[in-house]
Amino acid sequence: MLEKLREEVFRLHLELPRNNLVAWTSGNVSGRDFETGLVVIKPSGIMYEDLRPENMVVVNLDGNVVEGEFKPSSDTATHLFIYRHRADVGGIVHTHSTFATAFAAVGRPIPPYLTAICDEFGGQIPVGGFALIGGEQIGQEVVRSIGSSKAILMQNHGVFTIGKNARAALKSAVYVEDAARTMFYAMQLGEVVAIPAEQVAKLHKRYTEEYGQ
Repeated sequence: MLEKLREEVFRLHLELPRNNLVAWTSGNVSGRDFETGLVVIKPSGIMYEDLRPENMVVVNLDGNVVEGEFKPSSDTATHLFIYRHRADVGGIVHTHSTFATAFAAVGRPIPPYLTAICDEFGGQIPVGGFALIGGEQIGQEVVRSIGSSKAILMQNHGVFTIGKNARAALKSAVYVEDAARTMFYAMQLGEVVAIPAEQVAKLHKRYTEEYGQ
């Protein structure tokens, strides 16, 4: 079932440790099949090097396992809540990447003080309030607080990114950590120079409408 999406989600999981976004078995990627409404997500507690496309778990939006021999990720309820309340979202990534999670630990958003942040996110990367793991509370807070951003830092927890598909969500997760690392070092050097709001909007518009092929 959903072999192409299983393969894609599997391969995107391998990019998490490759980009230093996770440790051990933490983190997860999911992708939604818009035709069936089903979601493919990582199994819980499996080492990344042991993952295979056939290990990916297929669930419906109510959280019932449709296909798969393993339990789905412990963050499945979070992913599914977001999918149910954001019809535009086709992929979600969750990480505990070091620098971005450091911002989350102190409850500080990442301001759009780099052109790369303006390009990808169109404004600051917001912080959502603390919520317990395992149920829908994190998903509720993501939906409530993420606004128009593609990413959110969950206080004392980590990063969630959303996208039109799983690959787009992963791209945002990589950019979140890259931006957080640069901003952290910049803050050690002194006061960071802000980009005027109107320029933030122009940079984002150029990137989304003109950049690339």
